[in-house]
Formats: sequence, structure tokens, C-alpha cells
Amino acid sequence: KIFSVPGAFELNYASMQLCKSDYFDAVISIGCVIRGETAHFDYVCSAVAQGIKDCNILTDVPTIFCLLTDDTKEQSIARSGGALGNKGVEAGVTALQMIQFKRSL
Repeated sequence: KIFSVPGAFELNYASMQLCKSDYFDAVISIGCVIRGETAHFDYVCSAVAQGIKDCNILTDVPTIFCLLTDDTKEQSIARSGGALGNKGVEAGVTALQMIQFKRSL
């Protein structure tokens, strides 16, 4: 399933709710923040990283961090299926590996 949220900061709430639903084997939190001229970029990126970390330690559902934190739109495109690979695919592979890890315990 794919769920959309209005911004990167909202990934935390959505991810935690999905983890607590007891319906999903893993959650992949995908988003993108492009650096601007203020410190807002740093606050958002740090908060999302902390929120996804919280999902991992407070729930039993592996939550995969896939937040692109780039300086330009071009860098984001390059990491979303362009010259630098596809971070979404990498996150999917990581989710499958973590599901397998959990099941092996």
C-alpha cells in the first residue's frame, strides 16, 4: 500500500500509525527535502531521522528511512532512478532483509 502525507515532517506520524496498526511487516518512509536558504532543512531532516528511529525502537515493525536530503532537485532525481541508482528500490530490499531478520529470531 502507498500512503501520501503533505510533507517530510509528517512521515513520522504516518509511519508510527502504520507500525502500530499491526497490519504491515515493514514500513518504508520515503520522502525528499531539498536544502534551501534557511536552517529549516536541518531541523526537518533531523526530526524525520529521529522519528523513524523512534518507530524502530518503540514498535516491533522495521521502519526504513528513505529520506533524500539533497542540495538540488537534480541530485534528488539522480537518486530516484537516475545516474546514482534508486534509493526507493534500495529501501525495498532493506525492508525485505529486515522482515527476514525479524522472522529468523
